[in-house]
Amino acid sequence: MKIELENKTILLTGIAGFVGANLAKKLFERFKGIKIIGIDNMNDYYDVSLKEWRLKDIGKRENFVFIKKNLANKEAISKIFQEYKPDVVVNLAAQAGVRYSITNPDSYIESNLIGFYNILEAVRHSYDYYDGVKHLVYASSSSVYGGNTKIPYSTEDKVDSPVSLYAATKKSNELLCHAYSKLYNIPSTGLRFFTVYGPCGRPDMAYFSFTNKLLKGEKLQIFNYGNCLRDFTYIDDIVEGIVRVMQTAPEPSPTDNLPPYRILNIGNGHPENLLEFVGILRDELVLAGLLSKDFDLQAHLELLPLQKGDVEKTFADTKDLEKLVGYKPSTTLRQGLHEFVKWYKDFYKK
Repeated sequence: MKIELENKTILLTGIAGFVGANLAKKLFERFKGIKIIGIDNMNDYYDVSLKEWRLKDIGKRENFVFIKKNLANKEAISKIFQEYKPDVVVNLAAQAGVRYSITNPDSYIESNLIGFYNILEAVRHSYDYYDGVKHLVYASSSSVYGGNTKIPYSTEDKVDSPVSLYAATKKSNELLCHAYSKLYNIPSTGLRFFTVYGPCGRPDMAYFSFTNKLLKGEKLQIFNYGNCLRDFTYIDDIVEGIVRVMQTAPEPSPTDNLPPYRILNIGNGHPENLLEFVGILRDELVLAGLLSKDFDLQAHLELLPLQKGDVEKTFADTKDLEKLVGYKPSTTLRQGLHEFVKWYKDFYKK
């Protein structure tokens, strides 16, 4: 089912996050008359000033409403739906981080499970007092593939062996959404993101933290002795994929007794070795004048075993995304890191 986004109201959770802020900017640029209701609890999992910086540009828009709320507050979320009656909901709010989930499980249960349940309940009841939500789009993660050895990862693969609590909560989101779509005929699309990176991203992500450490002359801890592969996906490619998916809601299939539910991968489809990735990052930092030309990268590497919760490789099969919306991410890692380093220099080294 096609959805026209012009003059529609979009509820976007995690609005101050990396993906959320970039998605909001793209929607305002592309669609006339669009109204965005942005929700974020502005937690301090990482530097709040980055979240505030992302919100600055969006906050200037006439049709933008920012609400500082926690998704775990069911009554507050219900009231937001009742007041603004969103046409499309994009749920990006979540407690992120694989390793952090090992030591801080409570925040993942609150945000990723209770918070997502509250969104599902609000969407379900939206049909009671207006035409209701036409499409629920939500962020899942490549982490749901766990220790799968078959690559590239396909949405048809089994994903019942998560290796982190974070991955388990994301798979739980998919299962909950499937049940709600089946029971209440809610059109929903889950998007499994693959290692999103780019300007003003999350500081806990490797490319960001590695940059900080290299500029301080500190050593980089490279796990699995540098043999990990990651399908790095540039932020603009992720956002373009989301925007296209938002406009195409799934429909039920009565003949197959299937609900209006689907899962899609959004990834670059080109996994990169972590050591090669670090080499490209070093080159871009030298090119930007942030590192000297004779910087000895090898002297700053510490190779370690695979950590708990980590997987050896990620690799997206994106044929379903291509078939549905005619789009495939294409930004190369060098192009993406070039843009990140350029932003980093402007932001931190003025």
